[in-house]
Amino acid sequence: MLEQFNLRVIGQYIPLFLKGLWATSWISGISIVLALLIGVVACGMRLSKKTFLQRLAGIYIESIRSTPLLAQLYFFYFGLPSLHVNLNEVQTGILALSLNSGAYVAEIVRAGIVSIPSGQTEAATAYGLSYLQRMRYVILPQALGVTIPALLGQFIVLVKDSSLVSLISVLELTRAGQLMASERFMPAEGFFTVAAFYLLIYFVLKHLSIWWQGRLIYMEGR
Repeated sequence: MLEQFNLRVIGQYIPLFLKGLWATSWISGISIVLALLIGVVACGMRLSKKTFLQRLAGIYIESIRSTPLLAQLYFFYFGLPSLHVNLNEVQTGILALSLNSGAYVAEIVRAGIVSIPSGQTEAATAYGLSYLQRMRYVILPQALGVTIPALLGQFIVLVKDSSLVSLISVLELTRAGQLMASERFMPAEGFFTVAAFYLLIYFVLKHLSIWWQGRLIYMEGR
């Protein structure tokens, strides 16, 4: 199949694709860090004994998970300026990706925390640790450890979802493919190259997940 593609033209656009790959990587990286922070905070609120915090986190998680990311992205891009909040395209994309993925991270981390035996919480309480200290030193380190594979799966989804920011003219991988397709009238070559780069990213993250699961099994077996 490859012989039917114009590889020479693809080669001419490789610098543009590498620029898009770099943008996809750092936008996804920042979004992953923010999603993890948002998810941990939302999870803490969800598990709080204060009803107000529980309901606030519940509204955030359910509203994000029940609406498509594209609608959220358009809301932030077109809606925030009317509220006098002006962000550029990249900032809007990172905000949408972080908030969307943060809701799923919150549920993943919550599942990990619930899986920790209650005896450890009781032991930490007996040592006089406060709620925040129990979460910081006892519960969260273990919960994050057992949820790493699920979190990596969610972050793979985030990387793929980052292609949606091309719809607000951010020059990332998919946008690079769109430019090649429109300028040279070669959609097959353009989007095949985009898919190949995403496949490369997927395999890197997949092998990272497998490596981490292997380390967890090794550490549990020691």
